[in-house]
Amino acid sequence: MRNEIMAIIAGMALVTFITRFSCVALLQQTGMPLWLERWLKHIPTAILTALILPALVLPEGRLDLSLHNHYLLAGFAAALAAYKSRSIVVTLLLGMGTMVTLRFLGA
Repeated sequence: MRNEIMAIIAGMALVTFITRFSCVALLQQTGMPLWLERWLKHIPTAILTALILPALVLPEGRLDLSLHNHYLLAGFAAALAAYKSRSIVVTLLLGMGTMVTLRFLGA
């Protein structure tokens, strides 16, 4: 059993190394195309949106778009702060402050 697990881990490491190394080796010779560079710039935003949005709109496993959804309201406040201020500190403070306030007031 232990040897199987070690073989699986080694196989996964090898596949990960090959996929990453092949991209580096290929792009080192030719350089990254401008269209790919522009496309890759949006990947972090897409991944964060895919991770955060379900937590905001499905807080109890079902769709909740009401004003009683504290997660959605705090997320909206944080998104607005991020858009206006472009500051991570302001975004975190406003989002967390909104959540604490809503929880404290029991609204």
